[in-house]
Amino acid sequence: MAKNPHDKPIEAVAEEGEVLLDGPDGMAESFTPNAAKRSAKHIEQAAKQAEQTGKSCG
Repeated sequence: MAKNPHDKPIEAVAEEGEVLLDGPDGMAESFTPNAAKRSAKHIEQAAKQAEQTGKSCG
């Protein structure tokens, strides 16, 4: 990976039935509630795995 990992979390808000994400480097996306929930689970699982393998920087 060329870039250093970000150490600031993504912000999330609900608006008009969508989940809006705002993150570093201009990252901005919208998700359906279902896609946001599934993404959150995937992120949680990956974060746990990274902590266990000693790759976590935050």
